[in-house]
Amino acid sequence: MGLAKGIVYAITPVVIVGGIVLFVIGRLKDKYNQGNLGKKKSTNAQIFLDSLIPMGMIFGCAIGVILSIFFPISILYTVSLGAGIGYLFGYFAYEIYI
Repeated sequence: MGLAKGIVYAITPVVIVGGIVLFVIGRLKDKYNQGNLGKKKSTNAQIFLDSLIPMGMIFGCAIGVILSIFFPISILYTVSLGAGIGYLFGYFAYEIYI
């Protein structure tokens, strides 16, 4: 039973983050095909818009590290889930800022 639990524990973040990535990439691909991908007039606003998703991933990783310090959860598990959830929140921020 321990082996099955370990395999599920290792595969879970891959499945969750993979689903998030497929969702975000699919949505961005649809926006690109329709021609309404986010464009800002000023250069600084465009740079900020383009960096929202990577910033979300960085903040998600940081939150994952902090959670793994205070709770008995593997750092690899929390960082990978944090990056995936940060990717999703970065995409939502991207949608809001457009």
